[in-house]
Amino acid sequence: MVKTLNEIKYTFFLLISSCMVCIAITGNAKPLLKADEEVVTTLVAHSDDGIFNSNASYTFEVKNTYHTDQTGRVAYVVSTPAGKPLLRDSVSVKISKNSSNSYNFTIPALKPGFYKINFMINVSDYDDTTKRVFGIRPKEIRSNHPRPTDFDSFWQTAKSQLASVKPNYKVTEKPELEKDNRRVFLFEMKSLDDITVRGWLTIPKGSSKNRRFPVFVGLPGYQVDLKPMLGEDDDLAIITINVRGQGNSRDVIHPKRPDYITLNIEDKNKYVLRGAIMDCIRTIDFICSRPDLDSTRIEISGGSMGGFLAVALASLDSRIKLVSAQNPILGDIRDLAGVAEWPINDIKEYVDDRPTLSYNKVMDNLDYFDIKNFAPTIKSPTMVGIGLLDHLAPPANSFIFYNNIPSKYATIRIYKDLGHEVPKSFLDEDGHKMRDVFGLF
Repeated sequence: MVKTLNEIKYTFFLLISSCMVCIAITGNAKPLLKADEEVVTTLVAHSDDGIFNSNASYTFEVKNTYHTDQTGRVAYVVSTPAGKPLLRDSVSVKISKNSSNSYNFTIPALKPGFYKINFMINVSDYDDTTKRVFGIRPKEIRSNHPRPTDFDSFWQTAKSQLASVKPNYKVTEKPELEKDNRRVFLFEMKSLDDITVRGWLTIPKGSSKNRRFPVFVGLPGYQVDLKPMLGEDDDLAIITINVRGQGNSRDVIHPKRPDYITLNIEDKNKYVLRGAIMDCIRTIDFICSRPDLDSTRIEISGGSMGGFLAVALASLDSRIKLVSAQNPILGDIRDLAGVAEWPINDIKEYVDDRPTLSYNKVMDNLDYFDIKNFAPTIKSPTMVGIGLLDHLAPPANSFIFYNNIPSKYATIRIYKDLGHEVPKSFLDEDGHKMRDVFGLF
């Protein structure tokens, strides 16, 4: 069965995000007394995206199918992203047998930011907790941590070092991997530190010799092995790249999965993500080297770590035309502690095992890899997707990054009931936008 571009993008996003676990959004209920009797609750936010100007407000709906009345309380607790309680309230409830009630709650005004809110119901035969997050004027959120003064020169040095490495492109057709109507090619190239990285190129079959295809570039999630992307589109080339230490680019750098994020983190000039970002730039070099690929029409896309790579690549390479970043990690890194377990806990454990290394030194190094610090130099239309329940890329950290992108280039889509994921509708919108911008009809 052939797939459209939007279907391919959604399959790609599911792959690159599959390594991360999504947060649970409900608690555990008491066992039901009878199979045909239950209490059903529904929490309705009075905002489509969970964002409010001043006072957040909700309706808590309760349906009682028990043949007995249910009495008790419905309560809420508002806390900071780190879990510090701020506000709470409750009401007494009585839901008659085989009936429904609803309860309205307005949260007192809070300053700009994101807040956790838990709604609890505790009645005669049932208790449960529903967990959500809401935002108050998040476009006003700013970081407390400055961008390094030598941030631009640090990355210019990396790009200059990459430019000094001859790419030695090698392209091998893989007819045994072909499906549908696309040819498949393995490409190999030398990148920073003379490391060989590999990826896949697929192009439509039967195209004219002088045709130049716009390019969709898929960037990998954390420790994801990207394969060739296939589909029925006859007007687009698709590239997937496995950066160093991932997929088929593990012959020199091959850490265990948990160790990738801390590989050489004590030295910003040797940190694995510095090389991974340069691998992405080399991929754009590869596109520009080929007469069958249109270097003026390139979209890059990725989720999780792939979103991080997309942000960094868009910041450092002006050849990018469109950017899609879903749930990008490593935003406002210094404030991830206490909010996101990963990767901070792994980083702290790495530091604790090395008496000569300090946590502050590592944070100083990671300032050069913080997506909020890449954002100001992005000059391509960038579509960002976030979930308010994301435990790896928390919404406050994501908005700090987003708020640093020049406004004329920035678009955000917020999904109040999702974690480390975006829905298919995000990829559909992104696909339609790409076709409009690239003139693919």
